[in-house]
Amino acid sequence: MNHYRVGIIGATGMVGQRFISLLKDHPWFEVTCVAASARSAGKTYREAVGDRWAFDWEIPEKVAGMTVLDAQNIDEVGKNVDFVFCAVDMKKDEIRALEEAYAKHEIPVVSNNSACRGIEDVPMVVPEINAAHLAVIETQRKRLGSKRGFIAVKPNCSIQSYVPALTPLLDFEPTEVSVCTYQAISGAGKTFRTWPEMVDNVIPYIGGEDEKSEQEPLKLWGRVEDLGKGPVIVNAEKPVISAQCLRVAASDGHMAAVSVRFGRKTTKEQILERWANYETEAQRLELPSAPKPSCSTLRIPPGRRPGWIGISSGASGSASAGCGRTGSLTGGSSA
Repeated sequence: MNHYRVGIIGATGMVGQRFISLLKDHPWFEVTCVAASARSAGKTYREAVGDRWAFDWEIPEKVAGMTVLDAQNIDEVGKNVDFVFCAVDMKKDEIRALEEAYAKHEIPVVSNNSACRGIEDVPMVVPEINAAHLAVIETQRKRLGSKRGFIAVKPNCSIQSYVPALTPLLDFEPTEVSVCTYQAISGAGKTFRTWPEMVDNVIPYIGGEDEKSEQEPLKLWGRVEDLGKGPVIVNAEKPVISAQCLRVAASDGHMAAVSVRFGRKTTKEQILERWANYETEAQRLELPSAPKPSCSTLRIPPGRRPGWIGISSGASGSASAGCGRTGSLTGGSSA
């Protein structure tokens, strides 16, 4: 397998820090560039982050001594990378402009941001679900006028907790989904040190999350279709999803409690069989971050919660757990 030089755009923020941590000792990707705002440019990464490093472990030594580049200096960043991960904290129109500028400079962008998720020729990918959507990149390149550059995005972290668990069941024709997500403070870019008000607290509404949780799964489950200007993603029409997203006092990891109405008659045994045997190309290729197995279940003793089962599902290397009544589904993911 080839080794790739990777840049982190927005490297000093919490998501950028997470990228740096996850990529330490990665067998394919080597962090060779960190970039952030102009106020951080010119400092070493350790100096730029200062006391804002969010984790218990130390900054990887190789990255700690790197000089932070200005994220707007695309030519300079481009000299050091084969592609970039983007996790900037900016207005949506500014994020889209920045990411498209990188793509037009022939630098592929894998984005954690939401600015480009709704664009029909930008693949929003969970490898275990819809890797085939990468086919729309050629349409995007024509629009941007690039030959090598492109933008691919990840979905909202809330849907990564349950969509991987629902995907093996799609041929049972789910028509309605009701979901409550319980999202850790890491999803807000916070720790208990920076957000002490969240200790022993619950916030029953997260602005914009309900809408993302209702709409983004339909893109993941959509189809690739040529509507005249090249392949694009056409969203699925079903299931109809109703979501409520809550912020809870957990440091990391999201959980979802999900109830599903299926169009086809479905038994608990059929659902468990699908979860037990679900395998995707990510597992067959033995990708370094692919969860193994893709889904696993936990049967909770009847004396504790009669009729309940649990499902642990991994998305891009993340995994956690949840529980739900028979006839309901749950899943969890760590960001």
